[in-house]
Amino acid sequence: RAGVPMPKVAIASSEQPNAFATGRSPEKGVVCFTKGILKLLPIDELEGVTAHELAHIKHRHMLVGAIAATLAGMIMMLSRFAMFFGGGRNRQNNNPVALIALMILAPVAAMIVQMAISRQNEYQADRSGARIAGRPSGLANALRRMDAYAKQIPMDVNPAAAALAIVNPLSGRRSLGAMRFFSTHPPTEERIARLEALSHSDTVR
Repeated sequence: RAGVPMPKVAIASSEQPNAFATGRSPEKGVVCFTKGILKLLPIDELEGVTAHELAHIKHRHMLVGAIAATLAGMIMMLSRFAMFFGGGRNRQNNNPVALIALMILAPVAAMIVQMAISRQNEYQADRSGARIAGRPSGLANALRRMDAYAKQIPMDVNPAAAALAIVNPLSGRRSLGAMRFFSTHPPTEERIARLEALSHSDTVR
């Protein structure tokens, strides 16, 4: 139903509820569940989460994320080169303020774009996962349950690995205003609203 080869399944010993997909291609796909998520979610919600992770594999989101991260890293390096080597010739004509602004703003812009791609990947995996599962309610309920858990007990996770989560693992830490542009995940409330809207349409049938 997902249109991808059966991925390998891994079980992580962590008691923190989480699931994620990895693999360079659909043929190399792996879906990992923690013991925590297997204990927390009922079967119908686990089906929704599984479909979401299969959608990540189907749409090659791991590859897309890796390319986005590589490009962001290249932009950061180029901005530093511009700072250190931009004044090599005709220093009197260089604008140091502009060079400093470039060094600061270029990496920030690259990071914002990278995080925006990550958020769009989550929306796409939600939508495609709902179609794979045949109903959006399982994933919507799982997101609601896991977001509530994360707000009560924030996951002990490195922010750099936040993308490897079904919901924003930093939900328990307030992220307001412009900081939302640096989030790997869309607001869970918005994801749930979109899934519930899908349940009233014919696109998942």
